[in-house]
Amino acid sequence: MEPTMATTHSRELAAFGIEALAGPAYEIRERLKTADGDQIVALKFEHGNKKYAQAFAEAVRLIAPLIAGKLADREQATLSKLVDALVPQIPLPEHLLAEARMNAEARKAVLESGDWLTAARLSEIAGFSGRNASAQPNKWKREKRIFALRHNGSDYYPGYALDPEVHYRPLKGLMPILERFNGELDDWDMAIWFASANSFLGGKAPKYLLARAPERVLAAAEDEVVGVMHG
Repeated sequence: MEPTMATTHSRELAAFGIEALAGPAYEIRERLKTADGDQIVALKFEHGNKKYAQAFAEAVRLIAPLIAGKLADREQATLSKLVDALVPQIPLPEHLLAEARMNAEARKAVLESGDWLTAARLSEIAGFSGRNASAQPNKWKREKRIFALRHNGSDYYPGYALDPEVHYRPLKGLMPILERFNGELDDWDMAIWFASANSFLGGKAPKYLLARAPERVLAAAEDEVVGVMHG
């Protein structure tokens, strides 16, 4: 037999040691004689009838487990904050700090290179118009035809990945490279890779060869992935 909602709530109340009582004062007083050590919260209805009091008690039965649970959660959260405050902070190793500084400097250099276009600007030079014109670059990104950097809530697309010969659509040679990097490098790592001197390409940055020698850039990407996989 399936338990009723009332039964379920009764069990929840019992789990928290809560009981909701409704009735005349003399009756409640009699029922509380054996509750000397318990904590009691009483509500008095001067002008309420029996039906009103019982309805209120039922409401208490419904919400009491939620309130008790929330109080317990808050107590646990407070305890966790107290423990966090008492545990001393462990300083990061110097090599991790140096790595973070280098990564931040590399990202700054990438953004300041002048290679990046907003979705609106890309749509403009690609000849898209209308209210949803900026949606086209995002569609290309979803199709893995181009990638974008997310910065301050906006997407920025690499200008070197566009082909001016076909109205600034993504270069066809880019997609296989992005597929090769998929799961190995994130967008920022790819942007830094495209902008960095690459020994596999004779010291040239991949972005400069993407349009005229995409197969060489793909081979360099393969070499990069192998290097990442083997540390």
